[in-house]
Amino acid sequence: MSILEDMLTANAEFCAHPPADYTQEDQKKSKLPQKQLALITCMDTRLVNFLEPALGIGRGEAKVIKTAGNGITGVFDGTIRSLLVCIYELGVKEIFVIGHHECGMANTTSESLIKSMLERGISKEAIHMVKKELTEWADEFHHPEQNVIDTVERIRLNPLIPEDVPIHGLIFHPRTGKIDVVMNGYQ
Repeated sequence: MSILEDMLTANAEFCAHPPADYTQEDQKKSKLPQKQLALITCMDTRLVNFLEPALGIGRGEAKVIKTAGNGITGVFDGTIRSLLVCIYELGVKEIFVIGHHECGMANTTSESLIKSMLERGISKEAIHMVKKELTEWADEFHHPEQNVIDTVERIRLNPLIPEDVPIHGLIFHPRTGKIDVVMNGYQ
């Protein structure tokens, strides 16, 4: 069975027998985040069903934006666009940038990505089109805590983000669930 078939089978089972905590009331949850906050975090699989509960955040309470290394690459990149919708359309009042220890981006380089792309048949011309951004993005990440600081600063300096929105920087321990504050957005 393919991965798609596995997912469709799991979905049919889920819909036929939804978990008890998905009550009728829960199904009516608003798309607006109840806690009026947005999390920018990594796509690491170890954070799934672990990070939000470790922060006391449940379904319907926050907008969660996931991206490799929880980074921002430009003044209007995909993460910033998501934040703009969060703030101006969905009522988000605070932003939390949450990196994590043992992040795979710390070992990722543009060179390793390009090598893998070429091996998978991506043309040199296609790589050339994105090489500058790829290098700036992949080669810039060295340490998760510093990346959190850099991301918070990029958001804070972005002219599209209102000054009255606190932006916090946190580091998550993917083995223990412990959170450490790197930057307190209230200070």
